[in-house]
Amino acid sequence: MIVGILKEIKPQENRVCMTPAGVDVLKSHGHTIYVEKNAGVGSDFEDSQYIEAGASILDTPKEVYSISDMVMHVKEPQPSEFDFIKQGQIVFTYLHLAADKDLTQALLKTGSIGIAYETIEDHKGGLPLLAPMSEVAGRLAVQQGAKYLERTFGGRGLLLGGVTGTPSANVLVIGGGVVGIHAAQVACGMGANVTILDMNIDRLRYLSEIMPANCRPLMSSPALTRELVKTSDLVVGAVLVAGAKAPKLITRDMLSTMKKGSVIVDVAIDQGGCFETSKPTTHGDPVYEVDGVIHYCVANMPGAVPLTSAMALTNATLPYALKIANNGWKAVCEDKGFAKGVNYVGNKIVCKPVAEAFNVEYTSLETLL
Repeated sequence: MIVGILKEIKPQENRVCMTPAGVDVLKSHGHTIYVEKNAGVGSDFEDSQYIEAGASILDTPKEVYSISDMVMHVKEPQPSEFDFIKQGQIVFTYLHLAADKDLTQALLKTGSIGIAYETIEDHKGGLPLLAPMSEVAGRLAVQQGAKYLERTFGGRGLLLGGVTGTPSANVLVIGGGVVGIHAAQVACGMGANVTILDMNIDRLRYLSEIMPANCRPLMSSPALTRELVKTSDLVVGAVLVAGAKAPKLITRDMLSTMKKGSVIVDVAIDQGGCFETSKPTTHGDPVYEVDGVIHYCVANMPGAVPLTSAMALTNATLPYALKIANNGWKAVCEDKGFAKGVNYVGNKIVCKPVAEAFNVEYTSLETLL
């Protein structure tokens, strides 16, 4: 198969979807790899490294799209790329379609096949291609939250862990999945008083076993959330419904009860955000205030640490990219977990949460196969 590795064009997005090491593996299985010029520079990988790994360099995205059977990105295709996508071409990337109707409609018009990293499941029901970026985002959420609590950035002027004789900050993490657990671990390590909420009692038992003494795992409810936000200095939104829009767990009314200069970090912003007042921001302009509360809602948080992110992403996506390249997308759909990654085929939506998000017709993948 001919595989195209594209350069990211979203603002301040410095990740690359495949490292030279990943290209080397694809090449060793007999596949032809084309890499867009300077695709890896933001992640500290030069074109010469890709060439050494066996890839050929093309100057423009149009050239990559025109020659490739499958194209790979980190983020979803941007409007400038829509006209380049070919009928029957495999687009393998983070899509997050349920949060973007315009993107969904544009991709359906291309007649391509969209396979989303974020909805592929493993045999345990986990999300193996979302997990590495969730780990990065969870850790960054607390790192950024701690920064914006500084008075310099408009925050309360509070050190997350305090010092001898002073109180530590109160951190609320909503969601005990991969993002939540990594956020809580970092916040605990910095000495904060941490509460982590989840609705799964088995998950709470697990969190109780592994988390340090300064972390309280509690059963989530709207009433409890309403009370906890009043005393929280940093709130991390870490909820996920695979493939669907995130639920709004903190309303505008709740926000008005929070302390001035407190910070909320919405890691679910790629899926529409889990705070009612959330709107996507960028690394260049990452925060805004509502009711005196600082909102950090950067839609591509792991892009801030592209070297770490690119290596972690390649580790996760490479086995799946190799399966598609070796066998074609239809063959890999025999794996039920892998099949859940297929979001659309031609002009048909085959991912039920995406169809439900826009109240449009859903077509089962089985009928198309």
